[in-house]
Parts: sequence; C-alpha cells; structure tokens
Amino acid sequence: MTSAGAAPPARAGLAAFARYFLRLGTLGFGGPIALTAAMQRDLVERRRWVTRDDFLEGLALAQLAPGPLAAQLAMYLGWLEAGTRGATVVALAFILPSFAMVLVLAVLYVRFGGLPWMQGVFHGVGPAAIAMIVRGAVKLVRTTVGGDAQLWLIFAVNALVTGWTGQEVIWVFVSSGLLLMLLRSRASTPRPALLGLAPIAPWLVTGLAGAGSGATLAKVAPYFAAAGTFVFGSGLAIVPFLHGGVVHDFHWLSERQFLDAVAVAMITPGPVVITVAFIGFLVAGPAGATAAALGVFVPCYLFVIVPARYFRSLARNAALHHFVRGVSAAAAGAIAGAAYVLGKRVVVDVPTAAIGLASLVLILAVRKVPEPVVILLAGAAGWLLNRS
Repeated sequence: MTSAGAAPPARAGLAAFARYFLRLGTLGFGGPIALTAAMQRDLVERRRWVTRDDFLEGLALAQLAPGPLAAQLAMYLGWLEAGTRGATVVALAFILPSFAMVLVLAVLYVRFGGLPWMQGVFHGVGPAAIAMIVRGAVKLVRTTVGGDAQLWLIFAVNALVTGWTGQEVIWVFVSSGLLLMLLRSRASTPRPALLGLAPIAPWLVTGLAGAGSGATLAKVAPYFAAAGTFVFGSGLAIVPFLHGGVVHDFHWLSERQFLDAVAVAMITPGPVVITVAFIGFLVAGPAGATAAALGVFVPCYLFVIVPARYFRSLARNAALHHFVRGVSAAAAGAIAGAAYVLGKRVVVDVPTAAIGLASLVLILAVRKVPEPVVILLAGAAGWLLNRS
C-alpha cells in the first residue's frame, strides 16, 4: 500500500515490524514527540519501510483521532504492513514493555509507601526528554512544512494555540486542513467496551488504600475509556484531564501521588500515556492497571483500524491531499507548542536548564550516543542534585 506518486517501500514483513516496535517500546524515551520522530527517522529515512507520504498520512490520522499520538501512529504503520493483524501486533509490541515496567514500579511504590528518589530522577530526566523532543520537533518540521509559506503559517498558528492553551485543539487541526484545501483547490480546480470482572483474588484489586471495591473498579475502565475517547493529541493533553478526575473528582490519589505517576511515565520508555496503568494500579491493583490501560488504548486502536482504509483512499484525492498536508503542518505546530508547554513544567531552575542544554548538545554533537544512555546520565545527575 503506497500513496500516489510514492516509490514502493521495502517489504519488511510483520515480524520485522514487531521487533522494531518491541525495541522502541522498550528503549524509546522522550514521549510522543520523540517517539514519532524516531519512527520517521528509522522507518522512513533509514530502513525505507514506509514512504514519506504514508508516514504523513498516518501522522495526520493519529492527530485527528482522539487518543495518544505515538501509539496510534505505530498502529497505523502496522496496519499499512499487514492490515488489522499488523495493527494489533504492533500495538501489543509497542505498549506491553512499558506496561510491564510500570507495573513493577507500581508494586514497589505500594510496597514501600512511595518512591522518594523518583522526584530527584525526574528532576534530571525531564530536561533530557525535552532536549530529545526539541530535536525530534525540528526534524518533523522539516518533513511536514519544508519551505512552504502557507504551511509555515499553519504551523505557527497551531504552535501558538497549543503553547497558549496548553492543549491540542481538534477544531484548529480540522480548520487548518480545510483552509489549505480550499485555498489550493480554488487555485487549481475543484460506547467503549468495559472490563467485566468475575470474583477474583484480593491481591488483583489491591492498591494503595487496600482492596478496591467493586464500585471503584467499575468506575476505572469507563473513566479511562473517556480519556482515550475524548482527549486529543499526546500524553501532554491527557494529563490535565486525568488530574481533574483522579485527584479532584474521585479523590483516588493525592496531588503528590499523581505527580509521582506522571514522573513514572517520563522515566519509563514507550508511550507517556502509560501513566494510566500506574494510576490504575494505585487505585485497584493489577486489575485496575489493566482496566485503565484497556480503557485508554482500545478506543484509540479502533479509531485507527476502522477509518484507516477510507482515510487512505480519500487522502489520494487531489483536493483532500491538501487537507492532509494542512493537518500535518498543524500537527507539527501543535507538537512544537506542546514541547514549549512541557518544557516550562520541567525546566524550572538553573540545574534543570543546564541538564537540558547538556543533553541537547550531547544528542546533537555525538549522534551515536543511544537515547537511553542520555536519559540515565540525566537521571543520575538529577538524583545527585536532589540529594545535595
């Protein structure tokens, strides 16, 4: 499957795709922006398994659909390779490694009453992640915008809107695509499934406050399904939504516990939205973690595989091709704005600024340094600074 006018990609095979996304889910740090940039670098530029046009179509669909950006883009690329089976295999390969890591951290958190060292590690990991996001955002801008003045305008508007509001606004994306389609066409021519649970062992539903009640567990899956269904964009967009419900509405976690959950998402590889599994575990143990993860990821999976076939055929239409280009530029702008918003939250003093700058210099000047090494060095620096 290739877009019109694009050279056919090299046939990799589903097994190779699964291995790649298993590795990315295990070692890929930096959140949705860095993960998206890594897919573009590895699958489009280096391996040539995916054409540039196919990647941009997938990016546009992932940005238009509600749910986590990187996970949906990964599912779409898997769908390109092997249809629904490919999307399913890639989704599992990409999500399960970080899910397993988060479960281990959640068990330790509950057993030892919190992870005091985590805030120190996050003090260093956050700025390093921002450095990776900045590098990834620049590469995405080059891919989606290039030297096109109209696309630069769309990029700038979306960057400003996201930076100002702190979230990615879906109607701005749609309007961007429609505007470009109208301008260039005129110039040329014309309910999510819930997790049912039978009576189970108490340890499966035991979180910070002991065994979760049936009523609590019954709220977990639909609440996180709502997050996966109605929140657009990256993990950055879902955090405010989760904060309001988890801390203020349901009182499942304290402010500190919620911040610890966000920190866990930042220090583990894979999709940032995996923080929902940590939250679910604290509320209702392994069953809560599973319910929360399914609640978020099942809707976004459906939002990819159901419209994918029709989206691709429509995107080949001459007029709607301009719509896709407009939405892609809008996505790049929103990603840049999100990097700014996230940066303000983690670069809060001179030490974090120094760690971020050092990480950026390291990944730009010494390109062969693996990202996990940069993350580990930054985390160690943050931990040492936090102790002093």
